Amino acid sequence: MADETFSNSVQCPVCFKDFTPGTINGHLDTCLLSSAADSPSTAVETGPPVKKVRVSEPVNDSVSSSSSAMPGTQSSSSVFSLFQANKGKLDVQPDRSSVFSGKRSPVSAFSKGTKRVLTEAVSVPTGIETPSVSNSEAEKNINNHLPARTLLSSNKPLAEALRPNTLEDYFGQNKVVGQQTLIRSLLESQEIPSLILWGPPGCGKTTLAHIIASTSKKKGSARFVTLSATSASTNDVREVIKQAQNELRLCKRKTILFIDEIHRFNKSQQDTFLPHVECGTVTLIGATTENPSFQVNAALLSRCRVLVLEKLSVEAMGSILNRAVAALGIQVQGQHPTNSSYREQTDSSEPAIYIEQKALDTIAYLCDGDARTGLNSLQLAVQAQMKSPRLNQSTQHGFPQEIVVTEEHIKEGLQRSHILYDKAGEEHYNCISALHKSMRGSHENASLYWLGRMLEGGEDPLYVARRLVRFASEDVGLADPSALTQAVSAFQACHFIGMPECEVILAQCAVYLARAPKSIEIYKAYGNVKACLRNHKGPLPPVPLHLRNAPTRLMKQLGYAKGYKYNPECSGPVEQEYLPEELRGADFFTWTPSDR
Repeated sequence: MADETFSNSVQCPVCFKDFTPGTINGHLDTCLLSSAADSPSTAVETGPPVKKVRVSEPVNDSVSSSSSAMPGTQSSSSVFSLFQANKGKLDVQPDRSSVFSGKRSPVSAFSKGTKRVLTEAVSVPTGIETPSVSNSEAEKNINNHLPARTLLSSNKPLAEALRPNTLEDYFGQNKVVGQQTLIRSLLESQEIPSLILWGPPGCGKTTLAHIIASTSKKKGSARFVTLSATSASTNDVREVIKQAQNELRLCKRKTILFIDEIHRFNKSQQDTFLPHVECGTVTLIGATTENPSFQVNAALLSRCRVLVLEKLSVEAMGSILNRAVAALGIQVQGQHPTNSSYREQTDSSEPAIYIEQKALDTIAYLCDGDARTGLNSLQLAVQAQMKSPRLNQSTQHGFPQEIVVTEEHIKEGLQRSHILYDKAGEEHYNCISALHKSMRGSHENASLYWLGRMLEGGEDPLYVARRLVRFASEDVGLADPSALTQAVSAFQACHFIGMPECEVILAQCAVYLARAPKSIEIYKAYGNVKACLRNHKGPLPPVPLHLRNAPTRLMKQLGYAKGYKYNPECSGPVEQEYLPEELRGADFFTWTPSDR
């Protein structure tokens, strides 16, 4: 015990030692954590409290009634009972399952205005046994007991409910956050730089941000704030920055600001972050599906590190789906169960759920590297089978019929592959570039493939037809002059017919242009003309007098059209200059800018 003669001492409600008002807060953080580790039935959330609770709020009866005084001490005050009431409560994160409801317990002031807010105490619903086990074991048992009836029947999408909180459960981005990578070392040491996460939908941008948030909350090293550029305003951003300044000044704690869909912010809105990211008031993490080079300000881009997340591979999708199946308590047919059977883990009145390995493989291939699509497709297929009318019938042993999710059920939910294509985004330009280069390389199969990717992704057929018209002159040119006629005819046919009938017309034109001989004579020659005009020094040379038109008498008197030879009237070749005097003898088919 501390010296009780110290008049301004404050007693710790856990270990009952005396501390000064300036050191009691730091001691409570350490004391609560150590008491939670010593007691197997104690679970205290290590993250900072979300919000402060008013002291006058009434104490929950179920909490206060379960409290007991420490041995060898007198009756504890309300402050003591509240701290002791948290012992024996199970720590379950509210966002992991919708069946648990959290209640925060109020704490009165210790002395001289010093306040501590008790961390979140989670109450367990009636009818669920809470054995005295460690936090990790209890959470594991609950996840093995209820998820098939809670996660699948809740309104929350499966991709959100099973979002991982650690890098160990984060699959498919080993090049960015794998072992021995710089970013992983920074994340583990909580030295997080400002980041721009760029990648296709469903590749794990938001999940990576949530992992950073989870780690920050556990270690208490930073405050994490999330905003979405689709709904947040500039005032919201300024309010967060103001709070971050106060947090850094008063508590010496950093603020990590996650902006989802950051490309939705315009230039002026993005400029709001510049001084605060520069001075370290906030650590910015932005997520975008668009190319940051085009959608993010160059000044902001220079202050952030860009992490390029790739589309998830089939192997990574398989790992994600296996994790989801295990969390849902679904058994894969043909595999030996690692634990006791699902029938023994759940109520006998509920049917066991099985899924074919082919069904999981089909999801991994058809979701096109989008984990969100894959997990939600799995949820949809299982829910559809759980609500099937045939489940009302029981087997001869009295058990309900088993649920089996097959490959056909998955294909029914995913009618076709989830094609990644954005008509206004970077994938639009990537695909049209691939089509152009494939036709230029005379690869007809690749030309058809990229054409199909665009049309099946919802591209405007007239846009593709216009690009084919351009290709007919740029790359085929004089090697096959009829290619331009073919391309223009294809454009007109698409305009008359429209999709989907015009797709075969575009396919015919694309194959014709791919097979046609290639010539860039016209393209290069006109490019040389543009270079000649741009590089010319001084005034451009005037049109020679004999090439000018002379519709009036005055113009004829000035020498306009004088000496012009009308070629159709001449029986032989005509020797006549058509270029200005400065360019006589120029051949733009072989001309280079250094020639003049």
